[in-house]
Amino acid sequence: MHKRTAFDSTQVMRRADDLIAAASNRYRITVQVANRAKRRRFEDFDNNDDASMKPVMRAIIEMSDELTQPEIIGE
Repeated sequence: MHKRTAFDSTQVMRRADDLIAAASNRYRITVQVANRAKRRRFEDFDNNDDASMKPVMRAIIEMSDELTQPEIIGE
C-alpha cells in the first residue's frame, strides 16, 4: 500500500478559511467544495490514478487557487 504524502494542514485550513470568507453563503461554498471533491473522486477512480491527496483537500486547494489567481480560469 502506498503512503500518502504529508500536506501542511495549516495551509489547507487557511485556504478553507479564505474560501469561506470570500463566499457570500457558507452553505453554498461548502456544497461546491463537496461537489468538486465528489467529481474529482470519480475521475480519479475512472483513471485508476493513485491520488496522493484526498479529494476534499484537493478541491479546497484548487478552489482557493482559482480565487486568488483568476487568470488560471479560462473564459
